[in-house]
Amino acid sequence: MRVGEREEISSFPSCFLLSSLCAEAMATGQLFSRTTQALFYNYKQLPIQRMLDFDFICGRETPSVAGIINPGAEGFQKLFFGQEEIAIPVHSTIEAACAAHPTADVFINFASFRSAAASSMSALKQPTIRVVAIIAEGVPESDTKQLIAYARSNNKVVIGPATVGGIQAGAFKIGDTAGTIDNIVQCKLYRPGSVGFVSKSGGMSNEMYNTIARVTDGIYEGIAIGGDVFPGSTLSDHILRFNNIPQIKMMVVLGELGGRDEYSLVEALKQGKVNKPVVAWVSGTCARLFKSEVQFGHAGAKSGGEMESAQAKNQALKEAGAVVPTSYEAFEDAIKETFEKLVEEGKITPVKEVKPPQIPEDLNSAIKSGKVRAPTHIISTISDDRGEEPCYAGVPMSSIVEQGFGVGDVISLLWFKRSLPRYCTKFIEICIMLCADHGPCVSGAHNTIVTARAGKDLVSSLVSGLLTIGPRFGGAIDDAARYFKDAYDRGLTPYEFVESMKKKGIRVPGIGHRIKRGDNRDKRVELLQLFARTNFPSVKYMEYAVQVETYTLSKANNLVLNVDGAIGSLFLDLLAGSGMFTKQEIDEIIEIGYLNGLFVLARSIGLIGHTFDQKRLKQPLYRHPWEDVLYTK
Repeated sequence: MRVGEREEISSFPSCFLLSSLCAEAMATGQLFSRTTQALFYNYKQLPIQRMLDFDFICGRETPSVAGIINPGAEGFQKLFFGQEEIAIPVHSTIEAACAAHPTADVFINFASFRSAAASSMSALKQPTIRVVAIIAEGVPESDTKQLIAYARSNNKVVIGPATVGGIQAGAFKIGDTAGTIDNIVQCKLYRPGSVGFVSKSGGMSNEMYNTIARVTDGIYEGIAIGGDVFPGSTLSDHILRFNNIPQIKMMVVLGELGGRDEYSLVEALKQGKVNKPVVAWVSGTCARLFKSEVQFGHAGAKSGGEMESAQAKNQALKEAGAVVPTSYEAFEDAIKETFEKLVEEGKITPVKEVKPPQIPEDLNSAIKSGKVRAPTHIISTISDDRGEEPCYAGVPMSSIVEQGFGVGDVISLLWFKRSLPRYCTKFIEICIMLCADHGPCVSGAHNTIVTARAGKDLVSSLVSGLLTIGPRFGGAIDDAARYFKDAYDRGLTPYEFVESMKKKGIRVPGIGHRIKRGDNRDKRVELLQLFARTNFPSVKYMEYAVQVETYTLSKANNLVLNVDGAIGSLFLDLLAGSGMFTKQEIDEIIEIGYLNGLFVLARSIGLIGHTFDQKRLKQPLYRHPWEDVLYTK
């Protein structure tokens, strides 16, 4: 029977001569072997790892996944083959993957139903691909018919759509077929048995693998053809194929109500094309208990008339010579009796049991089960993204937004790991605003402008400006805080402090300005001092810095307290006056460089602005004018 002609079936038996796959393609019998390799389309870590774990317990020498196809991506994916970590190539196109792995003849398609047909057709057109398994359900029927027709005319095999795949015990499996390794071991799928199994349902396949393993020596090959209305291959396709495999001594079939695929098997049995015992059951006999038509789980599991009922199919299979039990509950006994009869007749020599190798347990699962301890590689105390939403220092993101927190509050959580009073976070925000930019001529902005005009990207331009921050540009805040704190805490007078620095050959950080003078103070410094005097509980360090300024102004009119000195001294007052930091914490904050971090954060705003400004103005490459250079020997 041609799957695409199902609507035209009007009578049995004239329509069940052959299945969707051509006889030539199926006559070879075996689809897979211990050397079969596949290309996996649309990367999914778990099913690929399950395939590799199956390879390992089967004793394969090479992984069954030769390559991965992820449209638009290339490189490698790291996975495990037993205890060894391997890198599987990733290709961006089907054509590239087939060219790179010419011996991989199985295409496992994990694309969604929207793109499964197109990618499957592309794979079928590759000369190296022999079998295509389509996992997605809901593939449009018209697309499926085209795939079937192409496969039939080119001697290729389609498994699915809506399939979990298939497995040859001890050799090869598709994706998630047979589930976990524990289930595979329990079902004895790590070595070949004597039973060929085919069904429509992937879930019931797992159940039947277990059932068959309990009462026989296990399966040799199992296929789930898929539950869509038009499967790429049918029950009879695989039964006829199993009949040509010498290692398979009996077949088990699990059908379901709806459609007429089972009748092609009935016809094959009647015509003597199957000479091995077939134990069959068609599920869905309960449908008659319902007054209206019943749609079961699969798209094809819907009875369209008496002939498509489970009862009619079971009766037809029984009359054709299959072993059909009276119920699903009796299915296991029927399989057992058939197997034991074949053993008694000497047609089956039960396979000797072997012990499969142990799959090394993944570290994550071993840790979760308490079997091992493993050290962490990174420590983080400021944020946590493991819950439903990220947290900053234990404060959920939603709370930050709902409580109207500002940038200063976020900095207090991420930098200081605590929620500082509002006057502290407001001071932080003022510092950011005042230090965001200082014109295009300072070294950081100049470097950023030159880099942006060289055609570099935003990050490169920003970094080139940030790299100039140091002792001579923007990096004096930490030093100012460090020296002011040391001098004040030791009780040095401004005179003693300044003169001791002079003897050491060190300029006083935070003192001195190229433009500002004693009679022309920096407005930024005045704003910071006004805010602190109005809001801070104590400004002892700032007042000490002002006293130092008074002394330095007596020496030169440009030795004023600059913005670095103001921020440095006031941050000391913030830390000490808030009562939220110990002396040890304050010393550590100054030593680590928190205050320079404030300048880096603020100035990044301006440097980004300069980058955008140059890009917007489409400025050409900058070249420094030669007349501005002193050339000398």
